[in-house]
Amino acid sequence: MARAPEAVVSAVEAFVTILGLGVITVVTRTFFFLSRREMPLPVWLKQGLRYAPLAALAAVVVPEVVMTRGELIHTWQDARLFAVAAGSAWFWWRRGILGTIVSGSVVLLALRLGLGW
Repeated sequence: MARAPEAVVSAVEAFVTILGLGVITVVTRTFFFLSRREMPLPVWLKQGLRYAPLAALAAVVVPEVVMTRGELIHTWQDARLFAVAAGSAWFWWRRGILGTIVSGSVVLLALRLGLGW
């Protein structure tokens, strides 16, 4: 039986890779600061960028809530659904982030530890 060749990375290759990734990160993150004048953005783009953090958060959180092992959940007896409902209710009522996190976490832990969901 043929074995796959092992990938061996030298210390120099690892250093060059990390250095290159660092340079690319710095250049892409500071690109807008390198210019001496402000880059004009259209009004519609400025308004759209206000929703980018919310859209990114939803893109990360929603699949975690409604999916298990890459498939949609098949039952309403999932602690995550009730935790999201409790956190959303708290945020709607009090508009506080800490309370939202705490209320969602308490419901999640109570249902997981108490009912085994």
